[in-house]
Amino acid sequence: MRITAVTCVKNEGPFLLEWIAFNRLIGVTDHLFYSNDCSDGTDRLLDALAARGILTHLPNPAEGRNYQMEALKHAGQLSLVRQADWVWIADVDEFLNIHVGDHTIPALIAASGDPQAISVTFQFFANDGIETFEDAPVIGQFTRSHNPDIWCDQTAQEVKTLIRSDFPLQYFGAHRPFMKKGLPKEERPSWTDGSGRPVPHKFLVAANPNRIRKFPAKGAREFATLNHYALRSLDSYLVKNDRGDVNRENRAFDDSYWRERNDPAWQDLSIRRYLPALETALAELKADPEIGALHDKAVQLHRAKRDELLAKPAYRQMQMQLRTASPLPPQEEAMLKTLGIA
Repeated sequence: MRITAVTCVKNEGPFLLEWIAFNRLIGVTDHLFYSNDCSDGTDRLLDALAARGILTHLPNPAEGRNYQMEALKHAGQLSLVRQADWVWIADVDEFLNIHVGDHTIPALIAASGDPQAISVTFQFFANDGIETFEDAPVIGQFTRSHNPDIWCDQTAQEVKTLIRSDFPLQYFGAHRPFMKKGLPKEERPSWTDGSGRPVPHKFLVAANPNRIRKFPAKGAREFATLNHYALRSLDSYLVKNDRGDVNRENRAFDDSYWRERNDPAWQDLSIRRYLPALETALAELKADPEIGALHDKAVQLHRAKRDELLAKPAYRQMQMQLRTASPLPPQEEAMLKTLGIA
């Protein structure tokens, strides 16, 4: 089975090898990376991996700011994607945690009844007070999340989607594919959630603008969960904020994104089942002298960027604000105030 993972990256150098090694463990056979405007050696490491046949690396084709959608449009024309049996579109901080069989994508497909698409629900993993960036597998460091059935004040949560080659595709979206318009009912694709259940009808046909990329999470993760490490360490989150083009000297920092994803109410260690094999695979990749050196350089540049940022008053203020932020998501805090509890 040929499974192609497609992703877009900017300054993800320290985290590339883990994501690639993990995906290979769960059955991904090909990786297609698009990169843009990298300053931490991400592009150099990807080029070295590409030269060894481990992945395909292309510059992002976007001429404006819509990097991901332009890349996905471009990817849909490539044989690497068109000839794949399945396509997996995800980000480098997202890990497909499979709970059935041998914990691989083929096992998930079999358990789900071999549909034409499988949408797996996010579970957001908290920073949980981890400040210092460590060059160690993310999936082993961060183990706490929100209650899986409720995120902030929402019971419907976002998904990412595995797509079979015969899906009646109009175009790829970042979270789900969109099927050709006007298909009769009998030609609509078979499409399940992460428990092998048919996805809700309005999600299937993209009828509700507020539910285009999400549906209720309760009971949706029996076969698989999408572990999303959007925050990682406080160090790495500061560096992540620098990737954008926001001029932080001219406006206050909004900590909502952090607070929404930093709920540590629930512990989930299930993904650690992959750690022994992952650490072995990482060691094998780093045993290549050039790959190991480029990874180490990316780690060095990541830490140097943190130090550079913390020399600026705005980022020192951001660091303190995040350290002291309420552990409750803003929506939950507002709801408790409305109920007179907080």
